[in-house]
Amino acid sequence: MRDQLPLRLVLASASPARRKILQAAGIEPDVLVSGVDESLVVTDRADELCLELARLKAQAVLTRLRPATDERTLVIGCDSVLEFDGEILGKPADSADAGRRWRRMRGRSGVLHSGHCLIDVTAARRAEAVASTVVHFADISDEEIDTYVATGEPLAVAGAFTIDGLGGPFVQRIEGDPSTVIGLSLPLLRKLLADLGLRITDLWTKVAPGGQSVEPLG
Repeated sequence: MRDQLPLRLVLASASPARRKILQAAGIEPDVLVSGVDESLVVTDRADELCLELARLKAQAVLTRLRPATDERTLVIGCDSVLEFDGEILGKPADSADAGRRWRRMRGRSGVLHSGHCLIDVTAARRAEAVASTVVHFADISDEEIDTYVATGEPLAVAGAFTIDGLGGPFVQRIEGDPSTVIGLSLPLLRKLLADLGLRITDLWTKVAPGGQSVEPLG
């Protein structure tokens, strides 16, 4: 029976942070980078942009898969953007751009949107949604901004900040799910799986972080 097949989750992302989120939740994904040109999607709505990019990433990886008959294959595509002052902010163009952004953002807030597209390859079904979280930035100094930008971290992430890396001390607080800000919302993934008739516990591996044994719940 299809529902009794072991599950395989393929993450359509090169983001180490997204993979770590899944691993910390007891899920070991396969990783295939989509190679999608993000400049192809043009819209003035942040939620539409990140969801369309998530779809494109999942679909691009789907076309390269050769699913086995003895497993149920899922593909998850994600994309994140920061909505700030009515603008959509992805990754900064360069260090100067990252510095300018932080001088605007400090002491203020924006909304981090993460689009999710989950495709059940075996069942030919799809579930998708956007998770959004308000981010309040600390009022940091010019020196802190310059030092942070010089690390290179802001250049690799949407909105030019992280909460799970060097940028964590510069985020005062958030309103919403922290994993959304990192790039993959675990509560939303649980809901999307449920929409496809699956449980997130079905994706747990036998060895969880820390080496403790995790038995499938059936």
